Amino acid sequence: MKQQKICIIGNGLAGLISAAVLSKEDIKIDLIFPKVENLKIDYRTTAISESNYNFIKKELNFKNLKYVWPSKKIDLFYQKNEKFLKFLNFEEKNKTFMYIFQNSDLRKTLLNLVSKKKNIKIIKESVSEINYEKSSVFLKKRNIIYDLIVLSLGNNSPLYDKIIGGRSINKNYKEIAITALGKHNFKIKNASQFFLKEGPFAILPLKRNVFSIVWSVDENFFTKNRNELKKILIKKMRDLLGKKFKVNIKNLDNFPIYLNLKKKYFKKNILVIGDGLHRVHPIAGQGFNLALRDIAKLKELIKNNLRLGLLINESLIFNDFYKARKPENTFIGLGIDLTSKFFKEDKIFHPFRDLILKNISNFQFIKKISQSISDKGI
Repeated sequence: MKQQKICIIGNGLAGLISAAVLSKEDIKIDLIFPKVENLKIDYRTTAISESNYNFIKKELNFKNLKYVWPSKKIDLFYQKNEKFLKFLNFEEKNKTFMYIFQNSDLRKTLLNLVSKKKNIKIIKESVSEINYEKSSVFLKKRNIIYDLIVLSLGNNSPLYDKIIGGRSINKNYKEIAITALGKHNFKIKNASQFFLKEGPFAILPLKRNVFSIVWSVDENFFTKNRNELKKILIKKMRDLLGKKFKVNIKNLDNFPIYLNLKKKYFKKNILVIGDGLHRVHPIAGQGFNLALRDIAKLKELIKNNLRLGLLINESLIFNDFYKARKPENTFIGLGIDLTSKFFKEDKIFHPFRDLILKNISNFQFIKKISQSISDKGI
């Protein structure tokens, strides 16, 4: 059987991991890096579950990623008046709950890996057109036909339009995620999440004296205080961690928060993967975890087809992927949306929320279920 050929468009983490994982199979891969002017270094931080970390290590033969920080415990707090009360913690003997890294570090590792793969051809060129009926990409005045085209271009690429057709669940939270790195004088080993009156505030350690901050706040709060954000962040961290806490803030950035869950995943032999399928609130850190489980399922389906000697473009891979991944992506996306609503400032529901949080640690089954879903999905 002729060696099959696929195309992956996108040079973000999901596109690079997809190429690296699928390159282990007997297929040719064109990895297309669209040209982007003034591309910024991605200083954002990502946390992945233990099962997803093990998937990356196994599939990509990574033995020890020195820049990945293991968090063996996660503490959750909520604000009541001026106090910060711990209502839940995730901790289990011999278990790591999340692995934390800067996106730019993992991207360098992946670029180095894919550049050495003999069956991956890297093409640095913007795609001008995709023929969805013929499964072809128009590139450098050439029309190249593929058995599978994977689009991994973030959330808002116009290349999705003919596939999705506007069919998606959308919500503008009217919130801004503020991100930054903090070099500090404390030794912080594990992650924490504080549900503050302004919005959820996550602390994700990267080294013993460096952590990443993700604070989701209302647009009005952000607009009003955008020129004083560093001072506000430092004060807020001293409120949370104590007056002796000292920190130097750098790489301050922000991005708007939306919910976007696609209802269609493919058209003919063109498949969307990663952020293009699900953009979710950062409150639970599940966005990239969903993308990794998308990639794992695609790898499994392609591997099974090749083992059976089936052609990708004549198989049920696309429909099987849709049936396998849409329920989880939708369920978790909407579940995170409900979590965001639950922790919003609301005078009517506050007494009920405080009562639930005060007693939630007594319901161990809730803790175990949420732990399992965060780690392995549904």
